Amino acid sequence: MANPTVSSTPRIAVAIPCYQEEKTIAQVVADFRRELPAAKIYVFDNNCTDRTAECARAAGAAVIREKRQGKGHVVATMFEVIQEDIMVMVDGDGTYDPTAVHRLLAPILAGDADMTVAARLQQYSDKSFRKFHVAGNQMVCWIINRIFGASISDIFSGYRAFTHECALSIPITSRGFDVETELTVQSLYRGAVVREIEAPYGERPSGSFSKLRTIPDGIRVLLRLFLLMRSYKPLTLFGSLCIALLLVSLGFGALPAWELVEHHRVISRASAILAISTFMLASLSLALGLVLSSVNQRLLELERVVIKRIPRAD
Repeated sequence: MANPTVSSTPRIAVAIPCYQEEKTIAQVVADFRRELPAAKIYVFDNNCTDRTAECARAAGAAVIREKRQGKGHVVATMFEVIQEDIMVMVDGDGTYDPTAVHRLLAPILAGDADMTVAARLQQYSDKSFRKFHVAGNQMVCWIINRIFGASISDIFSGYRAFTHECALSIPITSRGFDVETELTVQSLYRGAVVREIEAPYGERPSGSFSKLRTIPDGIRVLLRLFLLMRSYKPLTLFGSLCIALLLVSLGFGALPAWELVEHHRVISRASAILAISTFMLASLSLALGLVLSSVNQRLLELERVVIKRIPRAD
């Protein structure tokens, strides 16, 4: 993805998705106002029932309500509403280091990245993550890195920066916390240049609580990853399935093949039928992957042509 041509002084927006963050949001807004005094700060109120919106307005942020519950819906609205040249997305829980925003913006301002991500897995305290979160993060990163040839180390980071064009090109279909996975996969699929910078990750302040549910949201992330692979890397997914089915077919067919060579007839007919059936399924899987991959390539080409013709709103 080509980096956009922006003015000598690009407009920057800070977008903060929030749900029940009255204890931290005012400080987060103040911190980013201090670091980026020229930036416009938006707080997206995702049906908060506490004083989040009131505290954000008092701190000087523009508050936009998103009535559809879920972080994925909030991010989709952020991408539709914000028109600045560069957007910084950060959670409103006060766990991210606001001083790291300059390092986060540097690759984009230099024209070296379309998206930057603050990787948290090098500098964090024992209470920053829940049990199994780091291991789950690393597992999903390993899968995505193998499929896309990338080197992502923290796929679930909520502290990111995007060019306007990069944000415009990402169709958000996630509803919840699996949106970070989708942001990364969609960007890599579309050829965006994604860079990571290391940033410390702190603990939530006393009285603030995480909305992330380990098991339900973990399952949702894995399902989202599978669906994204099916949609955007069909040849990888169905090709892998083809190889697995071929191995099963060889396993079932070994005995009938030996019988045919030794006795000139097949005795284990059930094994032979299973071998032929799985071989046919493997062939169908490969054919499906090839067809879907070809369709995806044509759609991606069409998408790029359409995006180039969309007039930029000032």
